[in-house]
Amino acid sequence: MSIPVMNKMHMNGYDVLSVNNGPWRVCTQGDRLASFGSREEALAYAASLPGYKKRSVRGQSHTAT
Repeated sequence: MSIPVMNKMHMNGYDVLSVNNGPWRVCTQGDRLASFGSREEALAYAASLPGYKKRSVRGQSHTAT
């Protein structure tokens, strides 16, 4: 039985990760944006994207009452 290995980094608000030496993926919390054969390619792609911030859910108010 083997234990899964995950390598994970962050760049510009995006997750850059690889599981079990598979392809490197650039993701947000809900979307996989792209896959690459090397960590350097994935990091370069993430660096070229605009900074990512998680959007707030519509209808929620952030003001104190």
